[in-house]
Amino acid sequence: MLRRKPRPKSSRKLALTLLCSLLLAAGAASVQSAAQPPTPLDPQPTPQSSPQSDQDNPLHTASRTELDVVKVVLTQENTWNAGDVEDYVMGYKNSPDTLFIDKQVTKGYRQILEDYKHNYLSRSSMGTLTYSELEVHILTDTVAICTGKYHLDRGKKDGGPADGLFSLVLQKTPAGWKIVLDHTT
Repeated sequence: MLRRKPRPKSSRKLALTLLCSLLLAAGAASVQSAAQPPTPLDPQPTPQSSPQSDQDNPLHTASRTELDVVKVVLTQENTWNAGDVEDYVMGYKNSPDTLFIDKQVTKGYRQILEDYKHNYLSRSSMGTLTYSELEVHILTDTVAICTGKYHLDRGKKDGGPADGLFSLVLQKTPAGWKIVLDHTT
């Protein structure tokens, strides 16, 4: 089997960041009606003249699965910035096995929700959340990883700004893609 050389990570990050911006502008973060079939966004693949030509192209055409995973993350960003902790946590799988890892390990959807409610008591303590450099890796038809950076902008009296990295493991469920493990630094 022929294998392509991997694309440079910086070009994938740039492409996904641009894609995320386009999705936000187009309102793609809203939940698509179940009655509407998904619209194919990927153009038909074109033959490559050589493996080198793929590396010269800094753009990456995201698959439907990659878009669906990014949609979960962008929906969380939007609900956070709307001040809705409960809707934000709906991005996680409602399971006692769901994990959130930061300085400690939190297990279970209910505990994750309670921790968010306890740690972010007011809209000002939530600040404004921005995700960047999103990168999606599809592992199987039902499991994907999304990595990226976050920035939380808030006043000094509310904890000040915060920055870090995250990696999410998402699982495709009957309710769509859901986070089953969140590791945030």
